[in-house]
Amino acid sequence: MPPVDYDVVIIGAGPAGSTTARFAATAGLKVLLVDKRQELGAPIQCSGAISRHALEQVGITPDEEFIHEAIYGFAIYDETGNRAVHDYRSLKPEEYGSEAGKRPLGYVVDRRRFDRYLMTQAERAGAEVWLKTEGLGYTPQADGLCTVRLLRYNQEITLRTRVVVGADGLQSQVGRWAGLQTHIKITELAGCLQFIVDGVETEGLLEIVTGHEWAPGGYAWVFPKGHGYAEIGLGVIATMTDQPARWHLDKFMTQSFFRDRFANSRILEVQGGGVPLAAPLRTQFADNLILVGDAARHVNPITGGGLHTAVAGGKIAADFLSGHLADQLPLQAGALEAYQRLWLSELGDKMWKLYGIKTDIFHNMNIPERNRQLYLTMADYFSPTSEFKKI
Repeated sequence: MPPVDYDVVIIGAGPAGSTTARFAATAGLKVLLVDKRQELGAPIQCSGAISRHALEQVGITPDEEFIHEAIYGFAIYDETGNRAVHDYRSLKPEEYGSEAGKRPLGYVVDRRRFDRYLMTQAERAGAEVWLKTEGLGYTPQADGLCTVRLLRYNQEITLRTRVVVGADGLQSQVGRWAGLQTHIKITELAGCLQFIVDGVETEGLLEIVTGHEWAPGGYAWVFPKGHGYAEIGLGVIATMTDQPARWHLDKFMTQSFFRDRFANSRILEVQGGGVPLAAPLRTQFADNLILVGDAARHVNPITGGGLHTAVAGGKIAADFLSGHLADQLPLQAGALEAYQRLWLSELGDKMWKLYGIKTDIFHNMNIPERNRQLYLTMADYFSPTSEFKKI
C-alpha cells in the first residue's frame, strides 16, 4: 500500500478517543491522538460514575490517581420520596463491601485525572499524542487513503492516514466533515447542572430522583464524591420547562424531601453542560472515517451515562480497525459499515432498545403516569436482574 504518516488519526482525547488509541497502538498500528484542549477532562459535564465491570472490560485497573469514591449500589426515588434500593453489600455480602477481600460495584472518578490517566495509557502503549491541536478537515484520496488537516500551535499540518476516528464529542465536527448528520434535537438534549457540596451525608450509593416536579424530562441525583463531599445535580429538557436547570436545582435542594438533608450544605463548585438523551447516530462511518463515543451518540439514552459506553466503544473501534487494516480491506465505498454492525451487535442494539423505552415514557402526556413509568423503569434498570446492567 502507499506510504502513510499514520495508520489512524484520532480527533479527541476523551475516554473514547484515548481508549481507541491505546488498543489500536497495542495492536501495532501507528496512531496519532490529537485534542484541541490543553487540559483534558475540562470542562466537567458529567458526574463521573462508572462501574467496576466497565473498567475491567477494557483492562483499566482502578487507581487512587483517578478514583474519588467507591460505589456499592443504587437508590431510586419517586418524586414523593418512596425508594427502591439495590445495595450490593446486602444483595451479595460475600462479594461486595469495603472490607478486605471484597470489592465495590463501581466508582465516582475525577474526570480530569481519569481522562489524563487514559491518555497516558494510550501514550505508553505507543500512541503519539498532540494537545492544543485542532482538526480542520479531511479528504479521501483516489489511492484509498485520506489526508487530514490539523492546526498545531498556529501551524497548519497535512498528514496522510488510512483512517480518521472522530472522538470529538457531541455534535461532532469530524462527522460533519464527512456529511454525517451529527446535530441533536433540543428535545433530546438535557441541560445539566451539578454542585459539588460539603456537608451532605452519603451512604455509598448512587441516588437518583425521578419526577417531573424536580427534573422535567430528566432526573436529579446525589452521588458520593469522596472526602466528605457530594455531587447534587439534575438534568432537564428545555422544551418541557420554562425554567433553567439552575432554577430547578435550587428548588430541588430547598423544597424536595431531601431539603433537611441539604440544609447545611455548602457549594464548593458548579459544573454543567449538555448531555444527549438521544438515539445513536444512524450512520457512524464514511470513507476512511468512523465515529466513536459522544461523537456517535454512544450515550445511554435513559441515564445519560457516557463513560462506560465510551471506553467500551473505544475498544470495539480499535479491535475492528486493527483487524480491518491488517487484512488490507478497503476503506471507502461503505466498507467501514462493518464497524457499525459490530458496535450494534456488541452494544448498540440494547442502546436502541433503551431509546425506544425512553421515547415511550416521555411521549406520555399524563404526567402522573409518566412519573410512575419513569420511576419503575429506572428502578428496574438498576436492579441486579436488568438486561441492561452492562450498558
